[in-house]
Amino acid sequence: MSEGTRATILFDEIAALFDAQGHEAYGEGVSIAEHSLQTAALARAESADPALVAAALLHDIGHFIEQPDDAFGYHKHDQSGGAWLAARFPSVVSQPVRLHVAAKRYLCALEEVYFDRLSPDSVRSLALQGGAMSEQEVAAFDRLPRAAAAVQLRRFDEAAKVKDLVTPPVAHFLPYMRQCVRG
Repeated sequence: MSEGTRATILFDEIAALFDAQGHEAYGEGVSIAEHSLQTAALARAESADPALVAAALLHDIGHFIEQPDDAFGYHKHDQSGGAWLAARFPSVVSQPVRLHVAAKRYLCALEEVYFDRLSPDSVRSLALQGGAMSEQEVAAFDRLPRAAAAVQLRRFDEAAKVKDLVTPPVAHFLPYMRQCVRG
């Protein structure tokens, strides 16, 4: 199977996941697809590299591939999504996704203003995710590969909860993913 054929199959799989589960509520007044598309659009608007734009689009894919724990989705979506992506994309895409929940905990530990800006739903999920990191956890996070990209992704993630915001469709982001797909 050629690389182009593998990429087409992967993109079709991603589009099918968005079509099948993207309409589901995210808990922030937007659907998971709306949130994901807004996150990718923000990354693109900030001239993020293609890998971070792809990670932004796919950061909540774990909600699509796992059964929800409750109304907020699957609580370990960062881990399941990161693992799913690692089988399909290089770590420059999968690792920020795997770390985006930890990045929220990290930012809450370092920036009081960041915590103060969290939505009520994000504050509730933070409690389920372990709360703000300890000093030791912050130091360990800082040493992780792609930690800085995960923090950038997290900032896009938090800003991507605008009801009725018009964004490009999933297909618009295919060129970004194509640049990153694992051969």
